[in-house]
Amino acid sequence: MLNPFFKNKGPFDIKELLNLSNIDDSNYSKTIILDIKDLVSAKKDNITFFHKKKYESLAIKTKARFCLTTKNLSHLLPKSCYPIIVDNVLIATANITKIFYPNSITDNFDNDAEDISKVFFNDNIKYGKNVLVGKNISIGNNCSIGHNSIIESNVIIGDNCSIGSNVIIRNTIIKNNVDILDGCIIGKKGFGFFPNSKKNIRYPHIGLVIIEDNCEIGCGSTIDRGSLSNTIIGKNTFLDNQVHVAHNNKIGDNCIIAGQVGFAGSSTLGNNVMIGGQAGISGHLNIGNNVQIGGGSGVIKNIADNSRVMGYPAKNLKNFIKENK
Repeated sequence: MLNPFFKNKGPFDIKELLNLSNIDDSNYSKTIILDIKDLVSAKKDNITFFHKKKYESLAIKTKARFCLTTKNLSHLLPKSCYPIIVDNVLIATANITKIFYPNSITDNFDNDAEDISKVFFNDNIKYGKNVLVGKNISIGNNCSIGHNSIIESNVIIGDNCSIGSNVIIRNTIIKNNVDILDGCIIGKKGFGFFPNSKKNIRYPHIGLVIIEDNCEIGCGSTIDRGSLSNTIIGKNTFLDNQVHVAHNNKIGDNCIIAGQVGFAGSSTLGNNVMIGGQAGISGHLNIGNNVQIGGGSGVIKNIADNSRVMGYPAKNLKNFIKENK
């Protein structure tokens, strides 16, 4: 499930879509395209993108009708997927995503937000002073919301949840028994852009943040919504204070993340992962199950199941100790 809150302006004919994106459309016959998706979730009436060979195993299985890619990668696509050769795959992807979802670029404040007392009359919701809520909001039973918090439009909160003071939430689904502590910002757009000498190009973020049951998000933490997939916090996972989770990260169940840990975008953590304070996790990595990462470490490579690592770059803990006696 991607973000049900952003309205898709499609469908578009592929020639129209490419023409609006300033891509040569002369090689393609009329075909209706419903959406843009990643390689895994794309269906036969979708367009997708393939920009690095490291995603070859996903590309050969994609069900998309069309794929934005480079000449060097195009031969790796299945015969059912027609390659669209472009100079810069990610910029082309951003442009087409903006055509489908033009409202996903900016994150202006929610002008529709009202005082909660004018919207909710449920005795099972306790709230402090100056609490604002937007449209298309669902809040379950036995929930509490602290002072000066804003639950902007397009948020679902389950039962038995506690939202602290000075919290801002948008484009987020929160399951049951979740605690969001003071000062958190959840569901804002991620730090996705392409540097350009004249103007940095912003990438649309049409994904959600999904926080599963029994989680705790520490004070001052920030969780960005996904770009073309969702940012997910697994069940019974606890984040300490001032943790940053960038767009598209998938954090597994029963993880413990200590204070000031930072995740770059699109990494996947397994279950039962423990990370010490001030560690940094680079983007597009796979961290296995039952992994322990020491505080202050810099993780720049995939980590196998049941590993214990520390240092920069993070290495086997026993080797780190030997080298630093």
